Amino acid sequence: MPELKSVDPEVYEAIRNEIVRENKKIILIASENVSSMAVLEAQGCVMTNKYAEGYPRKRYYGGCEYVDVVEELAISRAKAIFGAEHVNVQPHSGTQANMGVYFAVLKPGDTIMGMDLSHGGHLSHGSRVNFSGIFYNVASYGVSRETGMIDYDEVKRIALERRPRMIIIGASAYSRTIDFKRFHEIAKEAGAYTLADIAHIAGLIAAGVHPSPFPYTDFVTTTTHKTLRGPRGGMIMCKEEYAKLIDKSIFPGIQGGPLMHIIAAKAVALKEAMMPEFRDYQAQIVANAKRLAAGLIGKGYNLVSGGTDNHLMLVDLRSKGITGKDAEAALDVSGITVNKNTVPFDDKPPAVTSGIRIGTPVMTTRGMKEREMDKIVEYIDRVLTNIGKEDVYREVREKVEVLCSKFPAY
Repeated sequence: MPELKSVDPEVYEAIRNEIVRENKKIILIASENVSSMAVLEAQGCVMTNKYAEGYPRKRYYGGCEYVDVVEELAISRAKAIFGAEHVNVQPHSGTQANMGVYFAVLKPGDTIMGMDLSHGGHLSHGSRVNFSGIFYNVASYGVSRETGMIDYDEVKRIALERRPRMIIIGASAYSRTIDFKRFHEIAKEAGAYTLADIAHIAGLIAAGVHPSPFPYTDFVTTTTHKTLRGPRGGMIMCKEEYAKLIDKSIFPGIQGGPLMHIIAAKAVALKEAMMPEFRDYQAQIVANAKRLAAGLIGKGYNLVSGGTDNHLMLVDLRSKGITGKDAEAALDVSGITVNKNTVPFDDKPPAVTSGIRIGTPVMTTRGMKEREMDKIVEYIDRVLTNIGKEDVYREVREKVEVLCSKFPAY
């Protein structure tokens, strides 16, 4: 980056340090991934210069012939991968994709029903501190205290009692397979729209490793940067009957000019998702997660729901007498990056928490497999059973750097 180094050495240095961090640490943030160089090149391209309000071939600016090409490629690829009737690739984020759906068919004050944030849901599914909980009445569902899994009979009871206008299906910290068909049946009985937020599991669905929400749901939203391994951004898929409502809701409803360099990168990521090796990659993500979960259980850790079916797991540390905040800090010093996370029925505040969330997409992208997951389990356990011991942190950090040197991110 010679130009950047010359113009802004401070930003250059921060970026260089981030590259070092991503290479030297075991990164287990479930919502992160490592984009390919092709995606990064597209994301940093000259299309950032172009205003393109509107949609392909219906723009409010001239000179859009080439940005139209990339947006149409992104749309056609998403349709082919997911079997969607209509796709809008313009949302800047997953939350804006959800906002676009809500604004398309709901009115302020309508009731929405989503997974409770403290049980594994997302802010945009009705949290009172988010626009979704400010503009709409919220009915939340969660997981069973006994099983840690969604109780579909309880979901049905709440839906029939509260009669939401929309049921949001999806989570940011739920490790089990989601039954989209069952949610569809409940929503139909309750007279509700269905929105499947597949931000975390989109790559798994694209590869056939997790059941698809199609044809059961009215709307599907996703981010493009988690298991899809693309640039940071969002996307909406829906039935054709809602196409005009969705497009109008995004532009001019909640956004102006789309980020055409990001859409170009989305197109690249979606092409990569159509390749045979992508399916193998997603299967390895799940295999790695299952191995990691089994190893932690073998060390006496309590996993919410008792395991995982996807790319992540939620570790309840209450039986170990450790907070999520302390575990995150100790692991980070030791070269392992996780995030503290509330667990269902948590008695600690969100800034502290009783758990940590662990995911395998990043390290799978870097080439790690089951053998490396066994080592990671050993490292995590070594740190968490020696909280406060700097010599242990140093010992594990050195081992982590040796392991990571064999699997560079870039």
